Amino acid sequence: MLDLMLFFPHIEPAQTTPFRGPPVRVSILLLIAVLARAASAAEAPDLPTTGPAVPELAAFDRTMCDLLEKWGIPGGALAVAKDGRLLLARGYGLADVEAQQPVQPDALFRIASVSKPITAAAVLVLVEQGRLDLDAAALDLLGSIEPPEGRPIDPRLRKITVRQLLHHTAGFDRGRSFDPMLRPGAVVESLGSTPKSTAIVRFMLGRPLDFDPGTQYAYSNFGYCLLGRIIENVTGKPYEESVRTLVLQPAGIRRMRLGRTRRADRAEGEVRYYSPAGTAPAESVFPDAKRPVPPPYGRYYIEAMDAHGGWIASAVDLVRFTTYLDGSRKPGLLKAETVRLIESRPAPPVSLGEPVHYGLGWMIRPKGDSANWWHAGRIPGTNSLLVRTHHGMVWAAVFNSSPRESDAFIGELDRALWEAYAEVKQWPTRDLFELYK
Repeated sequence: MLDLMLFFPHIEPAQTTPFRGPPVRVSILLLIAVLARAASAAEAPDLPTTGPAVPELAAFDRTMCDLLEKWGIPGGALAVAKDGRLLLARGYGLADVEAQQPVQPDALFRIASVSKPITAAAVLVLVEQGRLDLDAAALDLLGSIEPPEGRPIDPRLRKITVRQLLHHTAGFDRGRSFDPMLRPGAVVESLGSTPKSTAIVRFMLGRPLDFDPGTQYAYSNFGYCLLGRIIENVTGKPYEESVRTLVLQPAGIRRMRLGRTRRADRAEGEVRYYSPAGTAPAESVFPDAKRPVPPPYGRYYIEAMDAHGGWIASAVDLVRFTTYLDGSRKPGLLKAETVRLIESRPAPPVSLGEPVHYGLGWMIRPKGDSANWWHAGRIPGTNSLLVRTHHGMVWAAVFNSSPRESDAFIGELDRALWEAYAEVKQWPTRDLFELYK
């Protein structure tokens, strides 16, 4: 499975259910917890750490080091911002185990499905520019891509809108059929072509939908692959170039790029990726491979994942992107009304009465007049988590391995970062963004 779409509650520790035992017992438990935390904070982390130390935010350092050691992950990076200012940027552990190279704060990592908020942002910029309509028929925006000869188009495909692709309500359900982004061999076998994104779209246009558009939610990598092709058709430029012009350059991001599958093609400053100990090699997606490969370097075809899972980025630039997207770093990428649109619920009957829903590129939990936003991602060799809170915080954590129990790892990471946030007594006033350009 490529992605984690856990409905993390993102409830601050102060709002969790209180302990209901006798008051004296609560005090004793609290005292033990405080002493344990103090003892842990006094110990220097065993893992190498890079980037400016921020004593006020030591709880975040402790959290990352503890998680790397517990889950056997070689390295990771964390960036934390408040009210549009970067307060923490740190690397932990090793970017390259063989070379014993530590992770730098601005190291590049595959971010998997955290790519989806970036694609959604590009779509929203095009909407603001009047070049795209959220309720336009998606099929009309695909240009010259046609289904395989002799395969009729399911008429329901013509009813899919851009908005439904963003909301994951377009009719693609990998649980009922399969995920073509993870099965490139099916495309090669059917069409006799390389599993590039356009070939995958052509292949899927010859298959029936799994449900009527707009009637239910089903997380779909392929839906965001379609959005990438729509961006290309509307702009007349390749997806990566379009996103760079529409989103990344305005946000001041220079180093993000689309990743590559093979280890030899990794970018300058990109970490190496590792599988958990004992993981068997995988059959390569490349027909010229002579033998099985480590899963991070050939189990999936990263080049075809562009719009739904193909970006590599630093934790710093994920925070830079998000603070510019939501307007906490001025002048902001979008108008205030468009930012609010990100939080919109899919049209009924989808997600009615549910506390969490998928908005336009993000998981959303409404909170008063605002909301918590987040997205997680996973492919072999990496995990990522990006969170924007309703009270002005943004944090991003990226890793160069994906534990076998990845769902549990991301859940623990999410809770631990909220707990680290709750421990902070005083927030720094400086801004570290200028250090990482």
